[in-house]
Amino acid sequence: MTLVWLLVIPLVAGMLAWLAEHWSPRLPRWVSLAAASFGLFLTLVLWIRGGSAATAGATTVWLAEVDWKWVPRFGIHFHLGVDGLSLLMLVLTFFLGIMSVLCSWTEIRDKIGFFHFNLMWMLAGIAGVFLALDLFLFYFAWELMLIPMYFLIAIWGHERRIYAAIKFLLFTQLSGLLMLIAILALYFVHHQATGLYTFQYGDLLGTPLSPQAEFWMLLGFVIAFAVKLPIVPLHAWLPDAHSEASTAGSVILAGLLLKTGAYGLLRFVVPLFPNASHEFTRFALVLAVVGIIYGAVMAFAQTDLKRLVAYTSVSHMGFVLLGIFSWSSFGLQGSIMTMISHGLSTGALFVLVGALQERTHTRDMERMGGLWTTVPHLSGAALFFALASLGLPGLGDFVGEFLVLLGSYQLSVGITVLATLGILASTFYALRMVQRVFHGENAQRFQVPDLSPREALIVAPMIVALLWLGLYPQPILDTFAPAMSNLQRQANLTAVLWEKR
Repeated sequence: MTLVWLLVIPLVAGMLAWLAEHWSPRLPRWVSLAAASFGLFLTLVLWIRGGSAATAGATTVWLAEVDWKWVPRFGIHFHLGVDGLSLLMLVLTFFLGIMSVLCSWTEIRDKIGFFHFNLMWMLAGIAGVFLALDLFLFYFAWELMLIPMYFLIAIWGHERRIYAAIKFLLFTQLSGLLMLIAILALYFVHHQATGLYTFQYGDLLGTPLSPQAEFWMLLGFVIAFAVKLPIVPLHAWLPDAHSEASTAGSVILAGLLLKTGAYGLLRFVVPLFPNASHEFTRFALVLAVVGIIYGAVMAFAQTDLKRLVAYTSVSHMGFVLLGIFSWSSFGLQGSIMTMISHGLSTGALFVLVGALQERTHTRDMERMGGLWTTVPHLSGAALFFALASLGLPGLGDFVGEFLVLLGSYQLSVGITVLATLGILASTFYALRMVQRVFHGENAQRFQVPDLSPREALIVAPMIVALLWLGLYPQPILDTFAPAMSNLQRQANLTAVLWEKR
């Protein structure tokens, strides 16, 4: 029942937080903090048990699994499962959930209960995406994420929040409908081949598909995941959504929502459509490199601090896409490391940008400068996370990008060289951000408070986590290894089955 509780706890906590506002404006914050903390505790227990099982030589694919019939007539199951891949994503989900509650502690002062209702339901939807092993349930959780995030942007965002929220909703909703069409197509094609109506992930693996059908189904999934990742040119919603969202909304967007797109590619696209995925590889590699370089160049060109950090996500997610379609263990390991490290480093940068905006009432770097002497601890933390974002050795982002480049080098030297240019460009935008905001003359005569104990409590665990990932990433790689082997085995097996048919 642990997996069920991971969904029930945030759903119930969201309702309680909304009701608790009637008694005290502080109570919704504590309810949400307790729920996210308990969710993190449960995932860590699963992680420890999974490590013990691996040490004991267990060969079970899923560390935990729940499979109940939901709508048997249509082959719909309430089927949840967790392996190393989804477990790491769940740990990141509830960890950043805690950080989101803490960073919104003083920023959100209006409709506090409804804010935490949306935040908790957002976490429940994301956890559902990482747990679902039934494609109908997966789509249900995928859509559940949209409405709470729409409200997080539209109600508690900044000046152009309505425009950004509608843009986000249109991009994600329309691409999600394409994925629904692809799911239904796979559902009916599988019935024609086997006589069985099912949305079960395990049953749909190896479904015989013609090359044309497989390509069009893959395209439906890929577009939905490409919008969330995001892949250029389907990224246009992201800078607006990031820059207009509240701090907690930006942390969830960068740290978690983008990861659902990468997770979908790993979990569904490659195993379900192995042949079409191989055919799509050349396009994916080009799109990845374009995203890496384009995101870095656009980040360098920004004067809005939040938009700068937003465009860095486009560049980093390009590395994730490159690692996934490198078809190597190094590339896949690099993708998962980049996903986790990016969630921490970019999430922390959004927390610090939100803290600066709350103090200075601006995000315009042209109006900043000279803040190091005024807020030395906040400035030092921003320098650390900027260095993490540019891939400084010893920190988690470096390990992820290095492994991705190792994997892509085995596939294409030219693509790897071009991707390396993105790392070079990241140095320019990261150091430019630090120089423009924290060094130079304090022309506006800002006299603002430094990091508060609450903000230090947010930043310190992220620093420790990035150092751990950079200096000793082996526990993460070991946790992911069985899932990675299983995904590669599924892709190879379905390819062989398809060729035999």
